[in-house]
Amino acid sequence: MKIALPSRDNIIDSHFGHCEYFTVITVDQETKTILTQEKIESPAGCGCKSNIASVLAEAGVTLMLAGNMGDGAVRVLNHSGIEVIRGCSGNTETVAQNWLTGTLSDSGIGCHEHNCDH
Repeated sequence: MKIALPSRDNIIDSHFGHCEYFTVITVDQETKTILTQEKIESPAGCGCKSNIASVLAEAGVTLMLAGNMGDGAVRVLNHSGIEVIRGCSGNTETVAQNWLTGTLSDSGIGCHEHNCDH
């Protein structure tokens, strides 16, 4: 299974649409271990209106562990087959490990204001 985490300096970026890159972690759910990590560059400008959902889906991502994200971005990711858990923070590897151990749940809180012109 592949998990994407909007990142900046190996930390969850609090705003999905402005992250520096996406950390994509391949995990083994049975053994609860992280197998590999890679980076996928974030699109220039605001990721909210980019094709990043399809890029991540084509890379095999099925889960996004994010900080803040608007409801529109959640719908686009869900439409691409990517489940979203919001409210994550901290080191990307630690967040992924917390998900593997079942200690993360969606905050249900989306951002409503940001610096994109839409």
